[in-house]
Amino acid sequence: MAGFLTPPPERPKFYTDPAEAVAALRALYERNTAFIRDRFAEMTEKGDLDARVRAYYPQISVKTATYDQVDSRLAYGHLAQPGHYATTVTRPDLFGSYLETQIGLLIRNHDVAVEVCESGTPIPLHFAFLEGTYVDGAKADRLVRPLRDVFDVPDLNVTNDDIANGDFEAAPGQPSPLAPFTAQRVDYSLHRLSHYTATSPWHFQNFVLFTNYQFYIDEFCAFARQQIADPASGYETFVEPGNIVTRAGATEPESGAPPSRLPQMPTYHLTRSDRSGITMVNIGVGPSNAKTITDHIAVLRPHAWLMLGHCAGLRNTQQLGDYVLAHAYVREDSVLDDDLPLSVPVPPLAEVQVALEEAVAEVTGLKGYDLKRIMRTGTVATIDNRNWELRDQRGPVKRLSQSRSIALDMESATIAANGFRFRVPYGTLLCVSDKPLHGELKMPGMASDFYRTQVGQHLIIGIKAMETLAKMPPERLHSRKLRSFSETAFQ
Repeated sequence: MAGFLTPPPERPKFYTDPAEAVAALRALYERNTAFIRDRFAEMTEKGDLDARVRAYYPQISVKTATYDQVDSRLAYGHLAQPGHYATTVTRPDLFGSYLETQIGLLIRNHDVAVEVCESGTPIPLHFAFLEGTYVDGAKADRLVRPLRDVFDVPDLNVTNDDIANGDFEAAPGQPSPLAPFTAQRVDYSLHRLSHYTATSPWHFQNFVLFTNYQFYIDEFCAFARQQIADPASGYETFVEPGNIVTRAGATEPESGAPPSRLPQMPTYHLTRSDRSGITMVNIGVGPSNAKTITDHIAVLRPHAWLMLGHCAGLRNTQQLGDYVLAHAYVREDSVLDDDLPLSVPVPPLAEVQVALEEAVAEVTGLKGYDLKRIMRTGTVATIDNRNWELRDQRGPVKRLSQSRSIALDMESATIAANGFRFRVPYGTLLCVSDKPLHGELKMPGMASDFYRTQVGQHLIIGIKAMETLAKMPPERLHSRKLRSFSETAFQ
């Protein structure tokens, strides 16, 4: 095989206008991905190519030589110290608004131009296809050599969370990271999101609700249909698995088709054009799904995510249907131990806690001291063994008592810990559905009544809290609590 087939080299250019910089990133990305797709089409027609195909992700970089004094209240949007910073970029069509905001903050806070150029990171063939592309298997069967002999494929050795985890160390002469995720890491998650949720990343909103029961999804769908039927709601579309899109004022979907089977984590979106709407994901039961989906949604850089679900109440004074507002977590979920040591506290975030408490008060009509009748604030324990009650209870019960836990579930600490790890504001509001330590398990009739009366109220509380958070400026919502000693400038 003779050499490489590559697009013509693109000269680096400097920009002081964020919109122009994003336009340049988009043009470069579209040119290079189209080049790869065209060569793939050529290969499937001919059966082979006589050279290896390669095109690179665009890159944005910035240099500063001074310790600029910036607003000390800012959690992001500034460089920690003098140096050269860079990040590879993918899907500038999807991330255009985000990129404009982040680039604009750098230009404003440091009075520097940003450079747009080609990086040294190849775009894998799999990530160059347009969303929803179908590759005919019959054409692939005509190829005389494996695709990886001709095209770059995803490199899992460099697709990791080293930057977010604080493990990345730049080699001598290598720029420091400008963003928490590289382009390949983002592309990997965008593809996984479509697989797990059966909806396009395009539809995800900046405010995400997670639940562990389908009942909440049913209520969310009913609420969403009411909202898009109301011109005053401000919501513009409702999107269901299969990318079924129903626009405001319409009685029937305009596009999409139900999937042949529901995905692992069905996801629904009540959208606004500025992405300030609400996405809701049914993660099912267990910490593995909770980690998996938050690993991937994190690349979209949401402004907040909340867990709304059921829990076991651990105190005798609690009643079925009471609420639990988590302000601390016991992490016995195991799935994040290698990424976030158990010694690291996961603190409550004031803005989220206040929004949730105010929403409970508004929906229930209880305030102040009276609110304590139905809501407790305290520690939530998250475990990875659903049937922990069947083991010798002396050990678990002692640990729960020592930690002052008031509730137990299998997802909340995972979602909060991954929010902490990825700098996504997080919160938890649970509803007590049983009290196993006190022998109070739901009887069939009780369960039906509980779901009918409490799930709808619980969901509305979560939605109102999200709508409150959506009105806050992002620079206020993204807490400095989530930033480490040496942080990327991009949120």
